[in-house]
Amino acid sequence: MAGFCVERGADPAACAEPVLDGTYRDLLDALEFARRWAAVGGAGDELPEADEEIIDDALMTRLGGEADEALRLALAWCSVEQWQPPALAVLCRSTEVRRQHASALLPACRDLAALERHDLKCLAYALAILDDEPLVVLHRPTGTGFEVRIGGIGDNFQLHTLLAHVLVGGGHLPGTPPSAQSVRLATDPKPAQGRTEAVATGAFELLAPDGKRIWNEGLPDDIPVVEGRRLLVLDEPTYSRSWNADRFFPMLPGTAELTRVLPADEVQTWSTHTR
Repeated sequence: MAGFCVERGADPAACAEPVLDGTYRDLLDALEFARRWAAVGGAGDELPEADEEIIDDALMTRLGGEADEALRLALAWCSVEQWQPPALAVLCRSTEVRRQHASALLPACRDLAALERHDLKCLAYALAILDDEPLVVLHRPTGTGFEVRIGGIGDNFQLHTLLAHVLVGGGHLPGTPPSAQSVRLATDPKPAQGRTEAVATGAFELLAPDGKRIWNEGLPDDIPVVEGRRLLVLDEPTYSRSWNADRFFPMLPGTAELTRVLPADEVQTWSTHTR
């Protein structure tokens, strides 16, 4: 109910604590369910599906401990995904909420998602959103570098579009800038309404400092931290690619601001960390 109220205009900061406390509790309980299940299982004994039909006397006996506790763990295993909509409602509408709560929930969310019995991608992405984050960007073909401050970006498709807008559209790098429509869809403060047919086209290859590809399907949190800053390398795209320009989180606008063009000596220093 609190999440629904936030979707209808209630203050997300005021509603966040009970929503995210409940989310965190069920994430931990679901992980404890998995630990107990594995502790008494044999090789190849897979975790059960997250379906309340699995809850029976045999399951409760396997979990052990007090009956009330075992039931709580089982219910958390089966219902943890139901926390996603209210959690997204508060996380995607408040930078303050993300800063206060996300770092505690993210490891538990990723640990549970790694067990491959729950679809927690949206929650994990929301918890990993970077806000007011400085990003060092090196453009390998031209040997230039930039400092860009990003925030509220849901995935690297959106990041790609905004970097092309700021760097190519701003006249700092060669190439074709993204369309005005794709930029608007990435940045419009108003929540997106439904799906569009707008298309964004790749301008770069996104690379980690060690040369590994950073996928558009990933998120800015995938960019490694080097010397206290996230360091991203841009290269010529290896193939032509385009995608739907709608943003991952409809209610969350992204931002990317060029704060500095790096002088040649700084570019050289940062380049020593790349391959």
